[in-house]
Amino acid sequence: MKSKLLCLAPICLVSAALLAADAPKWVTLFNGRNLDGWEVKGGTAKYEVKDGVIVGTTVEGSANTFLSTKRDYADFVFEAEVLCDKELNSGFQIRSHVYQKDTPQPSQPKRVRKAGEVFGYQCEVTFQAKGTSGNFWDEGRFTKWHDNLTNRPPALTAFKDGQWNHYRIAAQGDRIRSWVNSVPCADFRDATDKTGFIGLQVHGIKAGTGPFQVRWKNIRLRELKPGEEP
Repeated sequence: MKSKLLCLAPICLVSAALLAADAPKWVTLFNGRNLDGWEVKGGTAKYEVKDGVIVGTTVEGSANTFLSTKRDYADFVFEAEVLCDKELNSGFQIRSHVYQKDTPQPSQPKRVRKAGEVFGYQCEVTFQAKGTSGNFWDEGRFTKWHDNLTNRPPALTAFKDGQWNHYRIAAQGDRIRSWVNSVPCADFRDATDKTGFIGLQVHGIKAGTGPFQVRWKNIRLRELKPGEEP
């Protein structure tokens, strides 16, 4: 029996090595020291790194601002933790873009979006009572919710005020899903955008309010192969 086990040991080791080589690879998008690999788009809110955390601070008079990745992503699983002042809402942009020129908004042609404004899928970050954290707002384009979280009651209270909240977002083909603190939230299909940048939002604020802050940490991503289960 011992000799058989000894013979099987190398096979197990080889199998484990092959599985490890084929295992999904997570990439850290934030190095904890600086904002290398990121750039600001859309507005003038302030982004900085403090104690290994990205801190976004509102600036009165600024439009919605986004710290975006410098490259685009198509199919992926994205994870991050976020802590947001209750007076401020935020969001994670995925598969997003900027208008290259002044453009009438598709859902409201009389409203012109300025060159440089961000548009695309935004996974909402807001206070719990609003009940929309984890849903996807179509930022700067169709300005609508892509899902209805009232169909999933646990999702309405998944976000915790005044705490770090863990977000997980999966985009694969035309299917987009989210989890907040491991609670399933949005799950919808839309084929408008197949690829685009990822962004961290600091929302614009009303005059005479603020400054408010939102923080992010443990930001990572794993790209998906066609048909791979996220």
